[in-house]
Order: sequence, then C-alpha cells, then structure tokens
Amino acid sequence: MENGEYPAPTLEQNYLLNALPDDIKTRLAPHLQLIKLPLGECLYESGALQRYAIFPTNSIVSLVYVLANGDSAEISVIGNDGVLGTSLFLGGNTTPHRAVVQSGGNAYRLSAQLLKEEFSRNTNLHQLLLTYTQSLMTQMAQTAVCNRHHTVDQQLCRWLLLSLDRIPSNVLTMTQELIANMLGVRREGVSLAAAKLQKIGVIEYHRGRLTIKDRPTLEKLCCECYSVVKEECDRLLPYMPIKHKHSSH
Repeated sequence: MENGEYPAPTLEQNYLLNALPDDIKTRLAPHLQLIKLPLGECLYESGALQRYAIFPTNSIVSLVYVLANGDSAEISVIGNDGVLGTSLFLGGNTTPHRAVVQSGGNAYRLSAQLLKEEFSRNTNLHQLLLTYTQSLMTQMAQTAVCNRHHTVDQQLCRWLLLSLDRIPSNVLTMTQELIANMLGVRREGVSLAAAKLQKIGVIEYHRGRLTIKDRPTLEKLCCECYSVVKEECDRLLPYMPIKHKHSSH
C-alpha cells in the first residue's frame, strides 16, 4: 500500500501467522492480542526474560546490541515476515541484545508458554519457525559483513530495502537519530547519506516520515548485502507473497 495507509489489522497481515495450518490458526487466534508498537519503544532489554512472542503486521522491530559505553548497532530487522522471540522456541528464553521498535505500527503478541507448547506439539509450526530463524541468521551474518566493509551510504540503502520488504507500505515512520543508532554511525553521516538520496529523488523525508519514491534506483545504489539476504529469504520463506517481495513502489 502507498502513503502509510493501512487496512484494519488482521492476523493474515503477518505472513508467518498467515502461513500456519488452519488447525493451529484456530487454536491460537483467541490468544493472539493486538497491540500498538510506538516508534522507539524498547520491547525488552538485554538478558530480560521474554514473556511474549510478537508478530508485527505493519511495524518493524530491530534487534540491537548495546556496548558498555552506550554505543549501539543493529543486528537484524523483523517485520511482517516473521516473529520476535526466536529464543523462546530455541530454548534460551533471553538474548544479549535489545529489541527496539524501528517503525511504529501494530503487532500481535502470544504468550511464551503457548508458543512453546504449540512448537513442541506441531511439526508444521516447528519447521516453519526453524526455517524463519535460518533466514534471520542469514540477515544477521550479512549485516555484520556490511557494517564492517561498506560505506554509510550503502548501509543506509541496504537498511531501507530490508525495512521496506517487511512492511505493507512504502512509508517508514522513524527518525534519523534512530537510523544512526541502528547503523552504529554518527547522525551527521546518516543525514548526509539521506540528503543525497533525497536530492536524486529516491526518498522523501519529512517530520519522521520517510517515503521510498524510487525503489529500483535504491537497489542499484545498494551493495550486494541486500541481494544476498533477499535471495535467501525468497528461498526459505515461500509464504511471503511474490508481489510483496519483488514489487517496486
């Protein structure tokens, strides 16, 4: 959809929930609670026990590692392709990173206990969640490579494209300060990179709303890191609609 306009929230807007077999959907639907995810909200801190799994619909959550000196860098982004809370079914229950709402919107949450029970009893859900986790691990690994070897301009392009793939709109609600924190760079660097993209008509940024105007050019300006992640996600997550994965806004 264009211009940040969304239909009324439904479970099907999260493609992982939509891919569940009907019997599991029927069992879980009464327990899935619709929640608002405000921009910048911290959903859990490093080491905190996770009480819920969260399935975004039109919001994006970033997993962020925070150093002792307060500096931070994003590890991965989670949107309508998946779920926040992989440590719950992998057996860890906590993670060493923070979860922050990168682009505000809605999500559904499910108690950790219910997710674990369903994961243990159902082979289809078990396989679906593990495959999604593999795609998330690919994204984490490529993000580390990109942060080490590519310019801020390229990192911003990758980050925008990954985010765009995980919401139903071409509008991200976020601040440049938050983007800088995600990329682990100075805000001035992000402002300069964003200004270049705006000057050539690729994006439009105004009062915390960043609109992608020219996706094909954004893809051309990006490093190979985005295509590596995208191709692996296309392979692993067949439940993601083709039009969503490949359309240009």
